[in-house]
Amino acid sequence: MMNISEPYVIHYPRIVAVAQKDGMRVELIEFFECVGGAMWSKCHYAQSPIVEQVRCVGSTMRYLLKAGSVDLALEGSRFPAGISTCTVDESEIAISYIGMGGGGVGAAACRSDAAGVLRSRSDVSGGGKVAGSTIWLPRMQRVLIGVDDTDTPEEGATWTLVHNIAKAVVDEHSVYLSHTIVQLYPVPYRTKNCVGLVAEFATTDLEGLTARFRQLLEQYTLSKKTGMAVYTGFTPSRDLLAFGWKVKRGEIDPRLLENLRDPDLRIIMDRRGIIGAVAALPFYTNYTEALELCSGKT
Repeated sequence: MMNISEPYVIHYPRIVAVAQKDGMRVELIEFFECVGGAMWSKCHYAQSPIVEQVRCVGSTMRYLLKAGSVDLALEGSRFPAGISTCTVDESEIAISYIGMGGGGVGAAACRSDAAGVLRSRSDVSGGGKVAGSTIWLPRMQRVLIGVDDTDTPEEGATWTLVHNIAKAVVDEHSVYLSHTIVQLYPVPYRTKNCVGLVAEFATTDLEGLTARFRQLLEQYTLSKKTGMAVYTGFTPSRDLLAFGWKVKRGEIDPRLLENLRDPDLRIIMDRRGIIGAVAALPFYTNYTEALELCSGKT
């Protein structure tokens, strides 16, 4: 007969947290393998006063948290589990979960040993018990890398190259979070479909990650027009989003990029593709808007 070593525990593969520069907000990113459990958590954890937003992105559930601690008035069926604490210091982020019954198993046993967790403290859970845990995660920053123009009319595809580079550059300090194809306005000099790419990472090693990505991009690009940009803000600025929409809606004067003043934006490879590379950045994980094809009139 087959045996199941832990019949009442489902382990989260990885948990990551990125913090705003002032430490007042955190995006908690949970990689999950059980979609039912993740959706159950999304439904109930959203009721916690420190949870501002919850969204599902691929195989991750993302909780936008404000720093603080609250007492949760748990109630079976109606509010059986939640996130009660989010604290941020210079190097670590602590998250506390609590739940009752099966929600307590998820809060205590399922998350405490996920990859990315530095250490944890958890209660005994199961049956009808109320149980919880606190996990400590490295304080990481979000890094968006935008790329455009790596192929030629004869060969290549930017979206595949960016994904493969993103997988290759991760290490113990950097985690690959998402990949977004951004439809741009189809200018006459495009290869064919005219899209830019943005890859999202969580990292504690910005310079190392950027250098490795650039090295592989320069090694494998087939174009002499490749552009690469890096954005390190927690949330893309309004000016950056406005620039992105301009590039989606029509061909622009390249001097518009020179007028973009955003301290979190770095131009790494400044060639013709830099327009699309920068324009892709603010659309990370916003797939509906990213893929919208504008007519030039809307």
